[in-house]
Amino acid sequence: MVEIPRMKSGENLKRIMDQNYLDGHVQAQAGKFVVWIAIGVPIELLRGFDIVIAVPENHAAMCAARAMGPLLAEKAESAGYSMDLCSYARIDLGTVFARGKDSPSRGLPGPHLLISDNNHCSHLVKWFDVHHREMKIPHFILDVPFCYEPQKAKDLNYIISQYQDLVSFIQDRTGQKFDIDKVREAIVHTREGITQWKRFLTFAAHRPSGITAFDSFLHMAPYITSYRGTQTLVEHYTQLADEVEGRVASGMFPVPNEKYRLFWDNIAPWHQLNRMSARLADFQANIIYAYYTAVMGSLEGDIDMYPFDEADSFVTLARIQNGTLCPYGLELRVKAMSKAIERLGVDGIVFSSNRSCKPYSLMQLDIQKRLSSRFGIPSVMIDVDHADARKYNEAQALMRIEALLEMIDGRRQC
Repeated sequence: MVEIPRMKSGENLKRIMDQNYLDGHVQAQAGKFVVWIAIGVPIELLRGFDIVIAVPENHAAMCAARAMGPLLAEKAESAGYSMDLCSYARIDLGTVFARGKDSPSRGLPGPHLLISDNNHCSHLVKWFDVHHREMKIPHFILDVPFCYEPQKAKDLNYIISQYQDLVSFIQDRTGQKFDIDKVREAIVHTREGITQWKRFLTFAAHRPSGITAFDSFLHMAPYITSYRGTQTLVEHYTQLADEVEGRVASGMFPVPNEKYRLFWDNIAPWHQLNRMSARLADFQANIIYAYYTAVMGSLEGDIDMYPFDEADSFVTLARIQNGTLCPYGLELRVKAMSKAIERLGVDGIVFSSNRSCKPYSLMQLDIQKRLSSRFGIPSVMIDVDHADARKYNEAQALMRIEALLEMIDGRRQC
């Protein structure tokens, strides 16, 4: 088999992500105000200030991908935190307790403010509260209504009022004046970046697929760090989509002899990306799409582009609070997954029951039944933890995926 050259966009990803963590430390040492946020917090809104933005969840995922997850999680466990807590939280807490030791980026720069939200992870509010108590710094919580249906006007206005409070809160603590023009500019950058991201994802529909879900897992990183709302985001996703388009035109595919097209549900198993991708390729199988990454730029179960309100930045940022996946009710999640299955010609589904992310995993059995009834395609449930390799049995997971491939073969023979 001819080895496919590494993607240049992959090299660029490592460069800009390493630079992101380095810049955060440098700017913090120069005296800038540092804010730690949850991934659902609208970074574009914070662009109205000259501050450092850091995302503990992304740092934890990076640590897991670089095989440091269990070591850092154990530091939190030795301090009395249960192994049953989210592995992202344990990695982050362990990093803080060890003052950045064993983190690939020396951890994150110390924060002056914490901002969390409760619409994609109720546990995260409690996790940030630990930092609030230990560091004696403010913790601002965005209370976002759960998303069972399209956002009601009262919910939108409720979120906007909290954004206004947050802006005032940061102004009081930084002495800076909020710049709405910079927010508008950031929203434009995000829109352009997401347009390129959606173009990148369209190559999953090609046969064989031009991408793997593992590609999308890796390249979502700039969006969930402080690159969201910047020209760097636009440039990286443009390079990524252009490069994949060129590869498809040249006949270069990650699994050229693709026999099985699979769909992944749940967060990436960061510690297994390379191993699982390689093993699946040995089976001529490709996980071509993941709901977790397709939801970027989506809204309320629709996997296409979400709308932008050109006239009101606060409305746009309040609307896209319904763009994260964990707060979706059962009907919206089934709707989104159904659209992807119909478009991509999926042969089977891998449901990853995540020991850390219970809000995401809770509805999976019901979703599995709904999709099986609607499409008649086989699926399996595997056990995994997105960041703690100690809670993952590779042999068992692969055995179940092999069983899924056998079910697909059986269905084709009928």
